[in-house]
Amino acid sequence: MKKNKIIFWTTTILFALFMGLGAIPDILMIDEVKKVFEHLGYPMYLLPFLGVAKALGAITILIPKFNRLKEWAYAGLCIDLVGATYSIIQVDGFSSNILIPSIGILLLTASYIFWCKIKAINNKV
Repeated sequence: MKKNKIIFWTTTILFALFMGLGAIPDILMIDEVKKVFEHLGYPMYLLPFLGVAKALGAITILIPKFNRLKEWAYAGLCIDLVGATYSIIQVDGFSSNILIPSIGILLLTASYIFWCKIKAINNKV
């Protein structure tokens, strides 16, 4: 049980930092991010919306309670990362650009799996 909690909190904190720090340039509409967004063909008005959604999702997965809300946060963050990966593949093909969202997907998967394990153990008690 303790091992599961350590792995969960480690991956969750790393993932929340990954998404939270990635949300700041989106919200502020930094020029480099705008160029990437333009390159992928997305409208600029979507950028701050996605940034706020990422920030709220990152905060939500760190809150110990509110399991239903946490499920939705994991789902939304997963959709964001899978969408980013898909967009990059469609525009640039399989290039090194897919590494960043792929790292996010790995962290998200590990965090979610261990959260489910902890939740299952707590429900048995």
